[in-house]
Parts: sequence; structure tokens; C-alpha cells
Amino acid sequence: MKYSKLVIVIASAFLFVSCAKEEAIEQKKEASEDAIDSQKEAVDVAAKEAKKGADLDAVTEKADIEAKKKAAQAQLDADRKKLEAAAEAAETKLDAENK
Repeated sequence: MKYSKLVIVIASAFLFVSCAKEEAIEQKKEASEDAIDSQKEAVDVAAKEAKKGADLDAVTEKADIEAKKKAAQAQLDADRKKLEAAAEAAETKLDAENK
């Protein structure tokens, strides 16, 4: 009788240890899955921020290109007016000399 109680206690201890190990494995698995999910969320947030930054950079770059284009066009318009004025002055001078 003493041995049967001892066997029951030992068997219960093995079952308890086995259950505790299974529970620890499950908890470790869940913790790992949670950590991976958190990392995925962090990657998503970082990607969204990077996209926003790239979009802002693109907008800034486009605005800079447009400003340079307008400045170049204004300079060309000024050069054209200068040439037209010089040509008109030359014509006026020529007309004055011919009279």
C-alpha cells in the first residue's frame, strides 16, 4: 500500500512537470509570436514614415525644379527683351543715319 501511494505521487509529479513544461513551451511560443507581431508593426510604421519623408522630399524637389525652371525662363525672357531693345536701337540709329 505504501508503494502504491508512492507510485501515485511520483506519477502525479511527472504529470505536473510534463504539464508545466508544455505550458512553458506554449508561453514561450506566444511570447515569440507577440514579439514578431510587434516587430512587424514597427516595420510598418517605419515604412509609412519613410514613405511620408520620400513624398515630402519629392514635393520639395519638384517645387525646386519648378522654381529653377521659372527663373531660367524669366532670364531668357529678359535676354530676349534685351536683344529686341538692342535691335530696335540699332534700327533707330540706322534710320537716323540714313536721314
